Amino acid sequence: MKKRYRILGASAVVLLVAGVIIYNKVKISEDKYKSITMDEAKEIFAEAGDYIILDVRRADEYAEGHIPGAVNLANEAIGATQPAELPEKDRVIYVYCRSGRRSKEAAAKLAALGYRNIIECGGILDWTGAVEK
Repeated sequence: MKKRYRILGASAVVLLVAGVIIYNKVKISEDKYKSITMDEAKEIFAEAGDYIILDVRRADEYAEGHIPGAVNLANEAIGATQPAELPEKDRVIYVYCRSGRRSKEAAAKLAALGYRNIIECGGILDWTGAVEK
């Protein structure tokens, strides 16, 4: 009976430690990107610069209209390996989606992949500028 309690106790400790590690990894990833408003992004995009505007919506959503010059890479396509569309990990990348939920997810995933200049700017629903099709 004591052996069973020791095994259960050890299992609980292992699960607790694993949970803390996973939580901290996600927390660190979230802290590695900056968020700005779409109005702030619009001001930045008005000037030419060495940055990427990344639309993380699906291809069909992107085709309906996107911020001029944006590159499309669906949030769901961002996984455990560096995307070919984003070869430079030091380049400034502005990430947006439709409403802001997927852009936050994508920004955290890119930060976890080692991208160092991620700026999440919400959703195109808040964009007041021109769109490209």
